[in-house]
Amino acid sequence: MFDNPDYIVIGSGSAGSTIAYRLGENPQHQVLVLEFGGSDFSPFIQMPAALSYPMNMSQFDWGYKAEPEPMLNGRSLVCPRGKVIGGSSSINGMIYVRGNPGDYHEWARSGAKGWDYEDVLPYFQKMETSHGGLSEFRGKNGPLHVTHGKRDNPLHEAFVQSAKQAGYYETEDYNGYRQEGFGPADMTVFQGSRFSTAKAYLKPALAKKNVQLITRALVNKIIFEGNKAVGVEFFHHGKKKIIKVKKDIVLSAGAINSPTILQRSGIGNGDHLKELGIDVKSHLPGVGENLQDHLEVYFQVKCLQPITLYKYLNPISKLLIGMQWMFFKNGPGATNQFETLGFIRSDKNISYPDIQFHFLPVAIRYDGKAPSEGHGFQLHVGPMRSESRGFVKIKSSNYSEAPTIKFNYMTHENDFKIFRKALRLSREILSQRAMSPFNGGEIQPGNNVVSDDGLDEFIKNNCESAYHPCGTCRMGSSDDPTTVVQNDCKVKGFSNFFLADSSIFPRICNGNLNSPSIMTGEKAADHILGKTPLSPSTLKPFTHPEWEKTQR
Repeated sequence: MFDNPDYIVIGSGSAGSTIAYRLGENPQHQVLVLEFGGSDFSPFIQMPAALSYPMNMSQFDWGYKAEPEPMLNGRSLVCPRGKVIGGSSSINGMIYVRGNPGDYHEWARSGAKGWDYEDVLPYFQKMETSHGGLSEFRGKNGPLHVTHGKRDNPLHEAFVQSAKQAGYYETEDYNGYRQEGFGPADMTVFQGSRFSTAKAYLKPALAKKNVQLITRALVNKIIFEGNKAVGVEFFHHGKKKIIKVKKDIVLSAGAINSPTILQRSGIGNGDHLKELGIDVKSHLPGVGENLQDHLEVYFQVKCLQPITLYKYLNPISKLLIGMQWMFFKNGPGATNQFETLGFIRSDKNISYPDIQFHFLPVAIRYDGKAPSEGHGFQLHVGPMRSESRGFVKIKSSNYSEAPTIKFNYMTHENDFKIFRKALRLSREILSQRAMSPFNGGEIQPGNNVVSDDGLDEFIKNNCESAYHPCGTCRMGSSDDPTTVVQNDCKVKGFSNFFLADSSIFPRICNGNLNSPSIMTGEKAADHILGKTPLSPSTLKPFTHPEWEKTQR
């Protein structure tokens, strides 16, 4: 083990593995990665169709649970976070969405200069090898393999045709020129197995020998001398250890753990830290604030034909699928089954999509529990850009105590209005003639739930997190008192301390956050190494020509 490496990277998740790989490309650099989780060698992780298992297993998940939410009738939602090499990229749904160009326009407008779409597109291209979308917008030589599913269930095409009949577009590649519309989904699956950042970045980096990994390393805090980060204090199998660093420390522990490590290190709201008896190294009140997430509901419909995945939801079929996957890496186990996605605008005068659809040819919860009896299919549908904001705060200086996580879901005045629109627009799409051979009526919300109050109550009782927490260490202008991280990914006020993961997102992106998190790691690595950022792209993405006048 390196006892005085050039770089220490805290966290081996989507951004951390990426950064370790790029820092280690120079054989002169010694890079040490600290990860509390362990090996990803498990069929529950590697088999794509088993995605509901690892996020419910304490071996792989931190097991966080958020505070009760008043606007959700007091419900407390779980907040799974990866506790394994690859981080949450090893327990997520493997859905690959870059976000919309408009998201990055907003980042730049809010103060994150150098992070506009033309700035980040070259990093998306750099990181991927796309086996689906092959336009000039996509990457062809990156570490991360991205594929399409087979989409051989007729429900996928019927859903897309229904959307077209409702007046929406079909899009060949929502990660390319045009996000708005409906079409095939990208997934981080390759050769029938999950392709996490542990596979794409971390393991190739470790093979070079100048990158080393310590698992079961629970980081307590960063050690500083003045404004310089000099080491990391962590616990390894219960024993306290300190490792000093020569150059830089990079924190990539995610939207929940990064702010908690900062707070234990004396960086955060000074008043809060003093109450807990923690010496204040830097008063940055934005640490832990600005917490955002996506909510979704499972819009479930009975299927008139016995063609859904329900036929596999019995022990014998599951065993056969598992065996087929184990021996051949193909069959129903070799896909996450989320093979069709859609993005639409909820109203006119909205410049880019603010509602996302995942289509699934079975009626079942994301966590695999409470499958609906009989054949059915569902949409995972929800708004993309709620203005509600929450927080993450440590309760004490004890490194083993989980923080307070409060999302404040549905507290903004527009939240229910947009969510109701999402449900009504879903109904409209599913009522088109292309779905009529399959549509046997709603399982939930239920055809009789039509009033605003009825839909609101359904949302309160049934919405679930899409597991996309972000924003808790916001990046932006150094003179903005609410920001934590500068646009070069340095923590404000420190000379050699960087932070890069989904916590630095100024605002949540459209869709699933794994891809933007990896992009953040790619771009951050150039900043850490002092490289000139990649040249901005000149490609111009789609914007609906009449977005001010029409909803579709």
